[in-house]
Amino acid sequence: MPTDNGFEPKNFLKTVSNQAGVYRMYDVSATVIYVGKAKDLKKRLSSYFRKNLSNVKTQALVKSIANIDVTVTHSETDALILENDYIKQYMPKYNVLLRDDKSYPYILLSGHKHPRLAYHRGARREKGQYFGPYPNGGAVRESLHLLQKIFPIRQCSDIYYKARSRPCLQYQLKRCNAPCVGKVSDEDYQHQVKLVELFLKGKDQQVMKSLVDNMEKAAQDFEYEKAAQYRDQITALTKVSEQQEVSKTSGNMDVVGVSYQSGIACFHILFIRDGKIFGSRSYYPKVPTHTELIEVLTSFIGQFYLNSDIQRTVPSEILIEEKFDGLTEIEQALIKSLGKKVVFKSNVRGERASFLRLAQTNASNSVMTRLAHKNTVEQRFVLLQEVLELSKPIQRMECFDISHSMGESTVASCVVFNREGPNKADYRRYNISGITGGDDYAAMKQAISRRFDKISNSGKVPDILFIDGGLGQLRIAQEVVDEKCINLDEPPILVGVAKGEGRKPGLETLILGETEVEFNLKSDSPALHLIQHIRDESHRFAITGHRNKRQKTRNTSTLEGIPGVGPKRRKALLQFLGGLQEVKSASVAQLSKVPGISSEMAQTIYDSLRG
Repeated sequence: MPTDNGFEPKNFLKTVSNQAGVYRMYDVSATVIYVGKAKDLKKRLSSYFRKNLSNVKTQALVKSIANIDVTVTHSETDALILENDYIKQYMPKYNVLLRDDKSYPYILLSGHKHPRLAYHRGARREKGQYFGPYPNGGAVRESLHLLQKIFPIRQCSDIYYKARSRPCLQYQLKRCNAPCVGKVSDEDYQHQVKLVELFLKGKDQQVMKSLVDNMEKAAQDFEYEKAAQYRDQITALTKVSEQQEVSKTSGNMDVVGVSYQSGIACFHILFIRDGKIFGSRSYYPKVPTHTELIEVLTSFIGQFYLNSDIQRTVPSEILIEEKFDGLTEIEQALIKSLGKKVVFKSNVRGERASFLRLAQTNASNSVMTRLAHKNTVEQRFVLLQEVLELSKPIQRMECFDISHSMGESTVASCVVFNREGPNKADYRRYNISGITGGDDYAAMKQAISRRFDKISNSGKVPDILFIDGGLGQLRIAQEVVDEKCINLDEPPILVGVAKGEGRKPGLETLILGETEVEFNLKSDSPALHLIQHIRDESHRFAITGHRNKRQKTRNTSTLEGIPGVGPKRRKALLQFLGGLQEVKSASVAQLSKVPGISSEMAQTIYDSLRG
């Protein structure tokens, strides 16, 4: 029987081989909706088109199939690796998806003359040594804070380092040796760099021995002040070692706790390195409705451990409560990818068993917390629907806010909430230009115009659009929406959120867009709490964007915007004339005397600096 989209499974299955491979299922719009792998492609694909399918999710999937594409592989292990690549590429809606779009953070020890320790996330372009990846950003920042107390190595940026003419506060706190102003010899600084490098590689005892030897040598040479500094380092390092020695187990392992309730799955992973808890992190994969636990387990474990970032530090031992079908294939795929043996263990005793119980407890608690939060958000949505007297459920809300400093670097934010709370993937920022500085009305008009340009019924249209501001901003927004959304069946309802007296939470005045009716909600109203949440999130997102833009503007030389003036010419201008102010006040004749600056270029620079 053909599917709802005219796909003929009987004819298709005649062409499928019995080899291992990967299949991609497409809907009528040629979008990949599911990716799977099989040891026997024909047998696996035939199972989708049986008369009596018990799984509700599979029934919905089969009804949507318009085409299937098959790729044959040499083995089931190759199929698993290719399946993982396809899932990351297409993000199909019927697959369990590991929603972990952020890259993993590292600690960078830069390749500078006086290396710095820094938090790093993203492409590793800067020269230096990278330690990690760490389970989360908090673990990196905590480590950097700890290292600053033990090893007086700079953590400031190179720009800040170059601009120093005297030691900063970190030197006064004995957390930096101030190499920027020559307060430490290059030899002593490099010695501290070597120690921190060993410490980050887990060689604590080697670091301790080196410090003890240095302290004894300094004492023998009557350098008592230096000996005291080494003594303080040893004391600090001893305290850290005592805090971290929570495990008698040696070696490296990951401990995976799993909980799956009411459609929410949580994988809580403890990272044990050198017998210490290196960190932990909870992951919440996106799980399609009516997905069975076995598919959730197989999909997450495969996607997580075949991730290119994670693979750099996959230990040889991974603990999980129960083994499941498909785990052997994942082991084989990891061995092939990493070139080393990786074993999943479940029946463990002693301290390993206590680690596993801890991971399970954290996973269960995380799911319960998520369910409670989900129910709370759902309740707030229902009450807001009642307050606004809406006839159908609210599915999407958006809120706009404007941020600037005295008209400088104006940025507008648009944050999005759905029935589960913030939907950060749909957040947007708009850099506002071409308006009078400080004109919030014009900024709001430009932002909302850009948001609703070419909007259609098939696009993402909010049910409610909140405007952080009073009646003036609301009227501007309503005018734009009336113009841009004239062809929509159901344009968004606009609500202004005006700040109360003294900007105190709970005193906000709400204004309905079309009628301009003003009303207040009780300060303990869950509906008001939802409005405050989206308003505050919009405000935070706008301020963050504004600060980043302002900082970038202030760190950018006015020479950078002049056509034909690259790094070499900028350097020549600044060095020859003595600084930016001198370049700005220079005449065309003076500019043309700079090496590499022709008379035509001098005129261009002169005109550009004077508007």
